[in-house]
Amino acid sequence: MDELVLCEYCECEQKYKLNLVRKTSILEDEEISYMGNEAVCKNCGNEIFVSNVCSENLKSLYEEYRKKNNIIKVNQISDIIIRYCISEESLDLLLGWEEATISRYLDGDMPTDNHSDLLKKIYEYPRYYLTILQSNKDRIKIIDYYKSMKSVKIFLDNCIVEEKIDSVIKYCLERCEDITLNSLQKLLYYVQAAYYMFTDEFLFNEDCRAFIDGPAYKSVYERYERFGFYEVNEQLMNKKKLVLNDYEKNIVENVIKFYGCYSGKILKQMVQNESPWILSKPRNIDTNVCVNRDFKIIKKNVIGQYFKAIKQKYDMENLIDLDRYVKDSFSKVLM
Repeated sequence: MDELVLCEYCECEQKYKLNLVRKTSILEDEEISYMGNEAVCKNCGNEIFVSNVCSENLKSLYEEYRKKNNIIKVNQISDIIIRYCISEESLDLLLGWEEATISRYLDGDMPTDNHSDLLKKIYEYPRYYLTILQSNKDRIKIIDYYKSMKSVKIFLDNCIVEEKIDSVIKYCLERCEDITLNSLQKLLYYVQAAYYMFTDEFLFNEDCRAFIDGPAYKSVYERYERFGFYEVNEQLMNKKKLVLNDYEKNIVENVIKFYGCYSGKILKQMVQNESPWILSKPRNIDTNVCVNRDFKIIKKNVIGQYFKAIKQKYDMENLIDLDRYVKDSFSKVLM
C-alpha cells in the first residue's frame, strides 16, 4: 500500500500493509467469526485504524451474520428491484412497509426476520410476487403496476426452470466438483437420453436446443446468464424440496460416472458427433450471428430414436452397459 495514514504509535503518517486474518465480533448479542483485513504499520508493525478497511470488515461481518442466520442478502434485494422492474418506494407500498424501508436495507441495514423471510419468498418465487402485485395494485401508481406486471410475466416466461431439471442440477452439484455450465448442460442432455433408453419416457418436459456448443436447455442457460453461476447454485442447494426418486438417482449417478469424468470441451466434441445435434445445429456455427432464439429445438423423437438405436447396437441390458458407448464416443474424439 502506498497510501499514507496516521499511525498513533509513530505519531506521524506511515504506509501500511494488509493481512487477511480471522476476526471475531459481537453482533445482535451473537458471536460472529469472519475473515477480514488487518492494517499494519510498515514502520512499527502495530495494527492501525484505516477507515475504508474498517468499512470493508464491517461488510464482511454483516455478510457472515446474514449467512449464519439465513438473512436475505443486499444483492438479492437489489435483484428483486431489477427483476420485477419495481422502484424501492413502490415495493415499500406494495408490502405495506414504512417509507424508505427497502432503501435502508439496500444501504446495508439488517432486515427484521419477518421482512427477510418475505423478501426471500418474493426473490425465490416470482408467482408469489405476482400475487402480491395483483392484490395490492391500488397502493401504487397504475403505470408502475403495469410496468412491473409486464416485467414479471416476461421473467416467468423466460427464466422458470421446471422442478425436475432443477432436481437433477442439484444432484449434479452435490456429486461433481468444479462443474461448469457447459458440462452441466451436456449432463442434463445425457440424463434425458439415458432415462428414455431404459424407460421409453422423457424425464424433462422442456425441449433442449442445438446451441453452438452442443445441446442446451434454454431456461437453464438464461437463468444462469441473468443471475450468475454461483448465485443460482446457492439457491438450488438451499431448496430441500428438490429431490429425485431412487431410479432417477440411479440414472443421474451413472451418467455422472461415465460422462462426468470428461471436461466440458471433450463433452462438447462427443455430443457434436451425434446425429441429434448434427441434424439441428445452427447454420452459422463458425460465427456469432446466432442468438438464443435462433437455435433450433432438438426434437425429442430424434433423441429417442438415436439413443434407442445405440442401446440396441451396444446390446445394453442395464445402465452399466452405457460405459461401452461412452468409451467409444471418447475414442472418436481422439481420432
